[in-house]
Amino acid sequence: MKKKDAYLDMDMLRFTTAGSVDDGKSTLIGRMLYDSKSIFQDQIEAIERASAKMGGEEGINLALLTDGLRAEREQGITIDVAYRYFATPKRKFIIADTPGHIQYTRNMVTGASTANLAIILVDARHGLVEQTSRHAFIASLLKIPHIVFCINKMDLVDYKEDRFEEIRAQLQAFCSKLEVNDVRFIPISALKGDNVVNKSKKMNWYQGGTLMYTLENVHISGDYNHVDCRFPVQYVVRPQTDEFHDFRGYAGRIASGVYKKGDEVMLLPSGFTSKISAIHTFDGEIEEAFAPMSVTIEIEDDLDLSRGDMMVRSNNAPTVSQDLDLMVCWMSEKPLQPNGKYYVKHTTRDVRCVVKDIKYKVNINNLHRLEDDKEIKLNDIARISIRTTKPLFYDRYSRNRITGSLILIDEGTNETVGAGMII
Repeated sequence: MKKKDAYLDMDMLRFTTAGSVDDGKSTLIGRMLYDSKSIFQDQIEAIERASAKMGGEEGINLALLTDGLRAEREQGITIDVAYRYFATPKRKFIIADTPGHIQYTRNMVTGASTANLAIILVDARHGLVEQTSRHAFIASLLKIPHIVFCINKMDLVDYKEDRFEEIRAQLQAFCSKLEVNDVRFIPISALKGDNVVNKSKKMNWYQGGTLMYTLENVHISGDYNHVDCRFPVQYVVRPQTDEFHDFRGYAGRIASGVYKKGDEVMLLPSGFTSKISAIHTFDGEIEEAFAPMSVTIEIEDDLDLSRGDMMVRSNNAPTVSQDLDLMVCWMSEKPLQPNGKYYVKHTTRDVRCVVKDIKYKVNINNLHRLEDDKEIKLNDIARISIRTTKPLFYDRYSRNRITGSLILIDEGTNETVGAGMII
């Protein structure tokens, strides 16, 4: 029982892998799972059989671990991000393996939107290429707190230190234009296993940790905003039983901040204030709760509060407005319509909006603003302004990734057409 509890209490790191086509993402994930003993024996045997059929020179082809999901991508699944789950004694992990092609920018945005860390692979032979710039820009746009550049295929450049340093200088120069706090560089060979899980004997000049050591030890508890209290209400709990005849609780997931019993809270949009009388979880009542816990909060007064409303601190309220400026990644084959009407989903609140203005499109390769080109097509990233039918309660995306993000939905097809970051 204790072991099970320890596993449940381990923190979880969500990370995304990105890189240009054939930079070795699938091989890297396969190598990580294989060397960390996270693959079942029958999976290993199946891969060995498939590798033998293909006649590979290198023995087991680790890329086949995720290539089963690649086949699904070829069948035209819309948002084709392959998720893998594994754990080590120190931490649990969710990997979002995103495709490398330019036309799948929206897929990378989907996989990276909830990530704590991004691994961007760079081919040691080619260095910084257009796709590397694109992925680094998207990672910074999505405010992923930690970025690890893995300089892969070091075996093909004879494990030379000067080649690694040359690429690191290129990447550092590009990252200086982006808003990224924590950037790291690791020389690896996913195929041979150098510096992935085990330290490389062929790169004694590299004094840093392996990729797995970095993933296990990177500090992520500081990634959550524990300052601004934001609790979007998802559901009103009214059991209507004799035992809980008068119970009224507000269920949801804490977006940010810490809530304690006895705290004074303000309810939006009404602006009324009350005090927290109890905080309930699946395991019983607790004294305090914090992001990203799912809880049910009771307040002292009978006030009107329903799905889409928000519970905040009266001395630390979010912005309440119908006019918003966004960076949007366009995800639809149908271009963004100027003055077009869309549904907006923001935390638990659903409203409609009209696109007031398209300010500029971003050239992702050199970060230039294209103010003359206002046609926003699939995979484009642009700055727009919208007006909503009802006020939203939001923070800047750079401050709060939950209350600062929204999605745009086509009214006719119900398809998600855009992912927006509030500026």
